[in-house]
Amino acid sequence: MNSSSLKPIPEGMHSITPHLVCTNAAEAIEFYKNAFGAEELMRLPGPDGKLVHACLQIGDSRIMLADTRDECGAKSPKELQGSPVLIHLQVEDVDSVFNQAIEAGATQTMPVMEMFWGDRYGQLEDPFGHRWSVATHVRDLSFEEIQTGMREMFEQNSNS
Repeated sequence: MNSSSLKPIPEGMHSITPHLVCTNAAEAIEFYKNAFGAEELMRLPGPDGKLVHACLQIGDSRIMLADTRDECGAKSPKELQGSPVLIHLQVEDVDSVFNQAIEAGATQTMPVMEMFWGDRYGQLEDPFGHRWSVATHVRDLSFEEIQTGMREMFEQNSNS
């Protein structure tokens, strides 16, 4: 290939792309298809049948997946007993997508509700231990309005 036509960031990719390690990445692909309407773009199984690499499209973004591999230090959230990372998914209809993910096998960790920053927002954990936040923007707010809403939320929570 002519290096002058080579794109450093390939078509369809963004600057940051989550790369998920899963125990049974093939099952994870099916879950993401059912939960979030993911489209499978490619799958590369290794000689042992485990996925070395896969790529999915969800909305206008991509995620990459691979199976766990001890020899590479690639461990799943379940092996690590959790993950501090949330993958954020911005959608047209949070309630529909959230319920679809629950029906596909995700577990609700925070119900969908109106948030002080102007989104309807909820959190869930997929069957592979990855944590997701799902949101739809419903109100444009100024920074001052967001600050006021945050303070009110913290005051309300401290009085509970």
